[in-house]
Amino acid sequence: MRDTSIEQKLRHNYLVNLADGGFFGFAIGASSFSAILPLFVARFTDSAVLIGLITAIHNVGWQLPQLFLARWIATLTRFKPWVLKLTIHERVPFLGLALIAGLIFTQKPALSLILTFVMLAWQGLGSGFAANVWQNMIGKIIPGSIRATFFGLQSSASNLGGSIGAVISGILLDRLPSPLDFVLCFLITVGLMGVSWFFLALTREEVTPPPTAEDVPQPTAELSRHILRSDASFKWFLVARNLFQFGTMAFSFYIIYAVLKLGMSEVEAGFMAAALNITLVIANPVLGWLADHWNIQAVMTLGAVASLLSALVAFLAPSLGWFYLVIVLQGFANVTFWTIGIAFTLQFGTDRQRPVYIGLANTLIAPSTILAPLVGGWLADAINYQATFLVSAGLSGLTALIFLLFVKNPPVRKAEAN
Repeated sequence: MRDTSIEQKLRHNYLVNLADGGFFGFAIGASSFSAILPLFVARFTDSAVLIGLITAIHNVGWQLPQLFLARWIATLTRFKPWVLKLTIHERVPFLGLALIAGLIFTQKPALSLILTFVMLAWQGLGSGFAANVWQNMIGKIIPGSIRATFFGLQSSASNLGGSIGAVISGILLDRLPSPLDFVLCFLITVGLMGVSWFFLALTREEVTPPPTAEDVPQPTAELSRHILRSDASFKWFLVARNLFQFGTMAFSFYIIYAVLKLGMSEVEAGFMAAALNITLVIANPVLGWLADHWNIQAVMTLGAVASLLSALVAFLAPSLGWFYLVIVLQGFANVTFWTIGIAFTLQFGTDRQRPVYIGLANTLIAPSTILAPLVGGWLADAINYQATFLVSAGLSGLTALIFLLFVKNPPVRKAEAN
């Protein structure tokens, strides 16, 4: 006999977390890390390295803190209260960006640049402090057999909202004078972040019994050493994720290259960002379903191949029209690295080990996350953007080989009691 109360709670959690993702994506799209923020920073500097750091700071901030919180997270009986507290720090900095744009954007460009990167660092680290506990909450309330599909649908909702936000921001940038255009983009983000937080707060999570004396989590360093010594597939997964960062370093420079070299307008930049989000809307649920029902390791391999092809097409593109194919391939690669990568990580280890696996899978790739765009920016400044694209293609190919030959599918475990 089916337990309808469990099914109703699962349905409720599924829907409210999809809504959270949708409004969060709408918010991020209005201040896109791939289009709007690079254009904002480009008003202060023409350095490819600094522009490349925008995405890097966001990503490394999300990754770096996760391992350091792992042992504490493993002792929690409820994750939701801490998710709600910590996620505030990834939302409030957009208000700071609005104030920078409105108050000192034109008068003090050097100070504006410094404060912008302070806000980006705060936002990135805020997301990182919330990330591990949020992933554990999702791992607890969503069964493993449908988790990749859930992440795919949530990311799809996020990117659908993001595509709307990107188009709105592109129109604002085209029709309004600066800095009013950027102020409105950032304020739209702040308002939508509040709606997202409201839906996240509706999550229903039962209390998990505290760990017994025999089940007290090992010190993080000790358990990390044990995992890295004994789990060969996970070690290769970490190697592949680090290489993937360098394989995708070209992504940070596509929009700027298209603007500077191929004559893309700001409106077209907004539509290009929307094209990326529409690709993600389609690719996320499709690849999530394939990961759950076919082979999650094979999906990761295909994502690395998509990254390779994206960089090659960008390298060879004779005109702006080709960049829509570049963006589509970039979208498929992003889905596998982020959405499918998160679902893949949650399949390793036991429930009490999960926070450390999550931490290792993210914190240990943080150095690559910060180095990759620096290397890409250095190549672009020292040689040209096409050199960055070509190196990215080669490293993406190596990543695909590692996923294909050395990374194995971990078994799907039963979810914790909801």
